[in-house]
Order: sequence, then structure tokens, then C-alpha cells
Amino acid sequence: MLAGVPVTVLHTDVAMHVPVEVAERARAVATEVGADALVCVGGGSTTGLAKAVALTTGLPIIAVPTTYAGSEATDVWGLTEDGRKPTGVDPRVLPRTIVYDASLMLTLPVPTSVASGLNALAHCVDSMWAPRSDPIDQALAVDGIRALRLGLLRVVADPSGLPGREQTLYGAYLAAVAFASAGSGLHHKICHVLGGMFGLPHAETHAAVLPHVLALNAPAVPDLDRRMAEALDAPTALDGLRGLRDQTDAPRALRDLGLNEDDVRKAIQPILEAAPPSNPTPVTTENVEALLHDAWEGKEPR
Repeated sequence: MLAGVPVTVLHTDVAMHVPVEVAERARAVATEVGADALVCVGGGSTTGLAKAVALTTGLPIIAVPTTYAGSEATDVWGLTEDGRKPTGVDPRVLPRTIVYDASLMLTLPVPTSVASGLNALAHCVDSMWAPRSDPIDQALAVDGIRALRLGLLRVVADPSGLPGREQTLYGAYLAAVAFASAGSGLHHKICHVLGGMFGLPHAETHAAVLPHVLALNAPAVPDLDRRMAEALDAPTALDGLRGLRDQTDAPRALRDLGLNEDDVRKAIQPILEAAPPSNPTPVTTENVEALLHDAWEGKEPR
């Protein structure tokens, strides 16, 4: 205590997708105690809450990630309200300092590690063709894909070993830097709609949806597909992702994550409204519905 004011305040009121009411409570605490910095220790939800506070207060963030979410390396924020999860970009939410310590990931269960790592892989894939993508973003993303593939395989083979955790964390950082520059592509728009409307778990939703978006877009950009395939050590990027999912027992079906079949149609129009016009394959009601239904059922991508 310093003159009756605590030097630090532990705030644990955190929720997935950063609901506005959760953000408001955290902002109120920061204002009440006169906070001069935010230290977030945890995954993407924890980092996202710190960003929500920084967005309105300008407080600097020190981020200590314990998953492979990558939010700590981006200036992207997201808040959920009334079933919608709008996102934005603001320099105030970019953490000033990141503390990377792979030993903090050793207790992250393998299934959660796999889902979180595939979320990072989705950052790479989106960065290949997102609205602001450029050759540097693509180079970072390709190297991130390679590191994430090798790292996740090592994590599954030896969960208590640091090398796999370190390699996956390195790939997650590359993925986040590429994503922050390239912007949000179709994959993330879909997952933000699903998360905001139905409260689906963030990383697992990304893992289930990613192969279907890749199957939709990769044929339209064969050169990018070839580069991703090389990083995944496979004939095509989809083949490589399929093999990685098989080897890591990745989440496959949105219905297993709590999505009802009736919800598929509810999500189509919000996705169409959010889809980037520059997506390699034109986004239509028909292909979004087919993509969502296949992901809901856990089918192999078309």
C-alpha cells in the first residue's frame, strides 16, 4: 500500500471475446485506483481486456502471453456487444513491452496448445491475401507457417519439452506481426461473427474453420498456395494442413463447440457484410453457407 492506495491490483474478471460490460468494469477499476500501467498475463482474452482498457485510458500495456494467440504483437482490438464483435486498429492498444517465456506454456494442455497454434496458423493464412497484404507480410507468414507446423508437432510429441514450445511461440509471433500489417481476411471475419454471435471458443473455432477457408481461396492464388504448401511440406497447402490436423488431433466440427445447425443460416448475412471485397474467391451466399455447414459437420473441406 502507498498512502492507502494499493501498488498493484489483481483483476481477474476476464471473458472470451471481451464483452463490453467486462471491459467497462476493468476500465472503472483502472480509473478508481489511478493505474499508470497494465500488466496482462494470460491468453488472447486477457490481452484483449488490457487493450480495451488502454483504448480509452491510453495506459501502456506490458503483455506476458501464456498461449499462442499473438494478440500481444498487434494493434488490433475487439469488443463484443449485442451479439456482434466489431474490431478496430489503434496504436494505443499495442503493448509497449512483451515478455516471451516459453516455460509459461509448459502447463498449457496439448489440446489447447494445438487449437491456439492453429489460431496462429490462421493469422498466417489470412496474411497471405488480406486487404493490406504485401510481400513482406507474406514472407513473415510463410516462415510462421513453417515454424508453427514443426513446433506443434514437437509439442504433441513432447509436451514437457521447451524446444517445441519455443518454436511454436516464435511462429505465433511471426504470424501476429504479419497479421497486424496485412489486416483481417475472410477467415477472421467468419470467426469473429461466430464468436460474437454464439460465444464459441476462440481458438477452437479458428482451428475448425481454417481448412474450409483455405479450400475456398487457395485454388484462386496458386503461387501463394505453392509457398504455403512448401512450408507445410506437402503437395498443396490444404494437404499440408490436413496432415497437420491429423497428426495433432485438431478440433474439426463447430457442432462440437456448441454451434447449433440452425445458427448456420443466421451467420451468413453478417459474414457477407464483413467479408473483404479483395478476397481471392468471390464470397457468395452459396459458398459461405456450404463452408459453414461443412465446418459445422466436421466434413473434409470441399
